[in-house]
Amino acid sequence: MAFSHAQQVEALNERLCSLRDLNISFEFFPPNSPAMEETLWASVERLAPLKPKFVSVTYGANSGVRDRTHKVIERIHAETGLQAAPHLTLVDASDEELRQLARQYWQQGVRHIVALRGDVPEGQPNPNRYASDLVALLRQEHDFEISVAAYPEVHPEARSAQADLINLKRKVDAGATRAITQFFFDIEAYLRFRDRCAAAGIDAEIVPGILPVTNYQQLLKFANFAKIRIPNWLHHMFDGLEEDPATRKLVGANVAIEMTKVLAREGVGDFHFYTLNRAELSYAICHSLGVRPGV
Repeated sequence: MAFSHAQQVEALNERLCSLRDLNISFEFFPPNSPAMEETLWASVERLAPLKPKFVSVTYGANSGVRDRTHKVIERIHAETGLQAAPHLTLVDASDEELRQLARQYWQQGVRHIVALRGDVPEGQPNPNRYASDLVALLRQEHDFEISVAAYPEVHPEARSAQADLINLKRKVDAGATRAITQFFFDIEAYLRFRDRCAAAGIDAEIVPGILPVTNYQQLLKFANFAKIRIPNWLHHMFDGLEEDPATRKLVGANVAIEMTKVLAREGVGDFHFYTLNRAELSYAICHSLGVRPGV
């Protein structure tokens, strides 16, 4: 018996209403101005009642940004009760410095770290140290929960898709708990990547990273840097909205909601939202998935 499109949509929405075991998490970045700090903490306050599994805080490659990351982590722990997961990179720190940071975080009550290699500064040689080395180092220090990065459309520096997959397996074999993907808009690319991970023996959860779009030109810059394909339909969706931020928000929310609905139908139970320190769209998407305060 063939079902109409309307019946399929209704069945999907009914299934979403019945889901009760979805996990969400959010990414924030440390603010660099009083106005941005106000926006960040308003967003944390808005999203905290959704009871995310954790919230991550990005980490810069210089001491000033690192200090801001530490302060955000400390405040989240002190004021919200949320599990805060700092990003940690190894390109700009020695093993001993990383061990000291790991011990400091553990003493502060941090039990979850997002372990990344980090971007190599322009003009500097590849340090031949990788995220898998950082995962192993953290495992030697304490029993952290460790998230690592994954790339459905291949890391821009990888020699090949297979080499990138092997690198992810090294991170998981070293002790990573889960992999969080770079943002994407090609759902089939994510699903194929998830299948390839399973075939390669990667048993960690492959959590899709969702970027709700508010600024399309900024998105294009992000995508170009990370070599992420922007499909033609997305160009069409945002065409003509350069001077219409209110409509851009509505369109961005709709795109992300439809993506998460399809992914949930495909069995995805965890979502990680790149909030860019703004709560509105992430909150709306979570609401549409049935993730609500007190539920």
